Formats: sequence, C-alpha cells, structure tokens
Amino acid sequence: MSTSERISADLVICRLAQLATPGGETGQPLRGPALGNVEVHTGDMWIAAYAGEIVAVGHGHEIRDLLDLDDGAVIIDAPGLVAVPGLIDCHTHACFAGDRVDEFDQRSRGASYEEIHASGGGILSTVRATRAASQADLVTITRRHLAAMLEHGSTTIEVKSGYGLDVDTETAMLRAIQEASYDSAAHVMATYLGAHAVPEDAESADAYLKVCIDEMFAEVAEWGLSDCVDIFVERGAYDTEQARTYLEAAREHGLALRLHGDQFAEIGALDLAIELGARSIDHLEATGPEGVAKLAASDVVGVALPVAALTLGRPMPPARALADAGGIVALATDFNPGSSPCDSLPAVMHLACTQCHLSPAEALSAVTVNAAHVLGIGERAGRLRVGQRADIVLLDVPDWRYLAYRLGSEGVKHVIVEGVWALEG
Repeated sequence: MSTSERISADLVICRLAQLATPGGETGQPLRGPALGNVEVHTGDMWIAAYAGEIVAVGHGHEIRDLLDLDDGAVIIDAPGLVAVPGLIDCHTHACFAGDRVDEFDQRSRGASYEEIHASGGGILSTVRATRAASQADLVTITRRHLAAMLEHGSTTIEVKSGYGLDVDTETAMLRAIQEASYDSAAHVMATYLGAHAVPEDAESADAYLKVCIDEMFAEVAEWGLSDCVDIFVERGAYDTEQARTYLEAAREHGLALRLHGDQFAEIGALDLAIELGARSIDHLEATGPEGVAKLAASDVVGVALPVAALTLGRPMPPARALADAGGIVALATDFNPGSSPCDSLPAVMHLACTQCHLSPAEALSAVTVNAAHVLGIGERAGRLRVGQRADIVLLDVPDWRYLAYRLGSEGVKHVIVEGVWALEG
C-alpha cells in the first residue's frame, strides 16, 4: 500500500503470519485458470477496518503509522494466525423441522434417495414436520444452525424456504429466516424455493405452481422476504416448461432466478438456466460433457454440492471439467436434513479437493468470490481488499490451505463479521 493519507480505523488485526485472498477484479467472479488466483502474503500482515469496511491491508511497516485509531478501537494481536476472507455458503436449507436420521439408516442399508422419496420420505417427510412446527420453533432451529455454520467460518449464509409447500408455511419459513437473521452475527440471505417438490395434497403440480405465482411472488417481493427464487427441475419434481412459467413470472416481480438441476438426470434444466440468465444452476451430478461445455460458455454459475453427491452415492459434480472449460464454479454445503447434513464449508472444500480434484486455491475462490457472485454481493464480499466488508476468518494453523486439508479440524480461531468480533475460539 502506498499512500501518505491518514486512515481512520476502529478495528486493527496485526502481526498475522499469513494472509490469503482471491485475486482478480473486485466484483467479478474467477473462472477458468483464474479460479486458482489466490494471493498469499506472509510476515507481519495487518488488516484495518472502519465502520465494517476494510480500509487498509498490508505489511505492518506499510500501514501502521498511517492509522488514526478511534477511541475504543479493537486491536487484535494475531501473531502466528492466518487470515482468509469470510466464507460464503450460497446454497443451504437451514430452516426446517425434524430430522431424517431414519432415512439415513435406510440408505446405509441400500435404499436409494429416489426410492425413499417415492415412498413418501425425503423432502416430503421434512415438509410434514415443518408444517407441524410454529414460526417460533423455526426461528429457534434456524438460529442454532446459523450459529453452527458461523463456527466453521461462514460469515454469509443463504437459506432457502421449500419445506412448507403451502402459502402459510412458506411465508412462515421466510419470516423465520428473516427473524433468525436479526440475532445472527452472520449475514443471512433468504431464497424462496416454493417449488422444491410437488406437495402431497396438491391437485397437480401445475395447480400448485399457480398458487406460488399468484399468491406468493408479490408477497415475497413486496415485503422483502427474498430477492431470489429457486425451483427443483428433476424427474418427480418439475419439468422445464413448468419451470419456465414459474421463473418468468418471478422475473416479472423483479426476483432473481436460480435452479436445482441435473441432480439425477439431464432433463433440460441447464439449457433453461442459460436461456433465462439465471444466477446459478446447482447440483450438476448428472451433467455430461456437452452440458459442461454449454455452461462454461455462459455466465451462469455452476454450484457444486459434493456432500450431497457423497451422501447419496451419486457421481461427483464435474467441477474440475467446468473449471477447465472456463466456467464459473462455486461450492456450497447444501445443508439439509436429508441429502446433506453438513454445516461446514471447509469440509466441502476438502471434498472438492479430494473428490472433484480442485486445488485448495480453487476451492477457496469457489466459497468466497464466486459464491458472493451467486448471491449478487460480489462488489462487497469475497476478498480481503480495501472497500470490501470486513468479514474475516482467522485460523490457528501454519498455512491457509489447512482450511481444506484438515477434514473436521479446520482451525477456525476467530470470526469477524463487518468489523465486529463474532466468534472467539
């Protein structure tokens, strides 16, 4: 950093052993070879923030004499610690009631996810439990899940509805996510996933989608319950024509578009995502080479969910092939009670490296810069850079790559969200 201007600061992290941050242009995702563009700085690194925003990053001798500290400024002396950007989980289902441990037991003895779903289990069993819960219950549950995710370094967390599948419960879920966000140190963003499955009590899939379109979209947009909608395009859920109707109607209400697609079969979800300019298509376990090439040539983000693939015994999403083809790759937990009971992004990074063959640098970019792009917050989050939110994870490890290397023991020591000490390990 080269400036002689004084810098106001109310938070200073000093004497870091190492600082790792994705490079590239602020506000832009990293794709192709640039996905692995992580800048690593060592030896007496400092980060200063003011009013929740990073104002200086550099070696101590470059910035310490330029800082004007506010009264009551927080100084974190961090010798030996490592700093990375706050992690961003861009696909979770962290608002739900009940569990699916019985189904986990069934799968361990050979039952498939699709067989369980066809027999009334799967998503629909969680729908029944969530409908039976009160909004207050959902707030309590969601708060607990958000706190656990924060402990693993997630400072921004997207949470979907989709376990209500009726107007009252979907609205309660979105309001519960909103209320839980008030008490969470993490940034929380809600997505309306009204079309997660076809309700058991629906007259038909088309009739239920009409309810979503006619009754929910205006309320979601008007009351600021979400800025985005999602839909599950898959056998046994919704086909591409139904999804087109739903997504085009959502877009008329100013809502951004996302899709669950290609989890079990390629039925056109990817082509639809590209055609409509969706923010992302998530899952991709069934995506073949032709689909990878199409996605790589677009600006739609492919969100890989390796824990879901591992849990269900599915092929891993083609994250390596998509990156090699020049596509935009993000990673997320898909945290949910059935197919991905995992709240740790570092665990996802480990699987992305060991099973999808991304490098640790590529995995870090996928859970920071590119995940921020999925959520439309790339200008504000994802990098340790002047002008970005002061969302910072401090690791008590010798090297930032331990975040992906150590499965189940990633070394998160402190978490700072918008310049506020949110978690002290």
